[in-house]
Amino acid sequence: MSVIRTRPLGRNARFASWLSRYWLACFALLTGIWVALPWLAPVLMHNGQPQAAWLIYLLYAPQCHQLPQRSYFLFGDQLMVPLAQITALTGSHDPLSLRWFIGTPTLGWKVAWSDRMVSLYTPLFVGALIYGLMGKHWSPVRWSWALLFPYLPLLLDGSTHMLDDALRIGFRATNDWLVVLTGGVFGTGFYAGDALGSFNWWMRLITGLVAGFTFVRQVYPHLDRSFARMARGSR
Repeated sequence: MSVIRTRPLGRNARFASWLSRYWLACFALLTGIWVALPWLAPVLMHNGQPQAAWLIYLLYAPQCHQLPQRSYFLFGDQLMVPLAQITALTGSHDPLSLRWFIGTPTLGWKVAWSDRMVSLYTPLFVGALIYGLMGKHWSPVRWSWALLFPYLPLLLDGSTHMLDDALRIGFRATNDWLVVLTGGVFGTGFYAGDALGSFNWWMRLITGLVAGFTFVRQVYPHLDRSFARMARGSR
């Protein structure tokens, strides 16, 4: 019986030791694939492989609203397409219908998730590279309610967008409240819509990056210690 038990324990110990050394490389590989696949969908569409592209769109559909006016487009004249141009083609303002609009050969093809998802999840991959290049020397962050503060702007921005889409109030479409606060000094293109360089785009970019890199700083050192403890405990 002792011989039968020794082999599995030995394999477990070797695997735990290997994982404790290379977990970050594995995580970087997996997150790299995860954040790269949405960009592959428009490449496949552009190269005449719609079936493979649609598999990616469907895979990421549960993860994101995929609204085209808040997504990047490749192989067209504009990196982001205004809602007015999209509705002129689709004839619909319904978010459930708009999410399935992936583009045209003229406009280009939509990345399989929105600009917010790009800014929120790309830091998981980039952060893994930075953490590894810095020698994994970050000390773990102790729990505090203050750790939640970097996520509050993301929650506020995302929830107001969601309410505006659901109730169709329009206060995030025009941002008239911001025009009043700032006196309209930035021009109409900054306040209205979701286009590249607009207030809404900047907020999705900044809040996503802040939340994403905050998660990396808070969680990766704890993961490193946990994998190290797992390796020691399996010996």
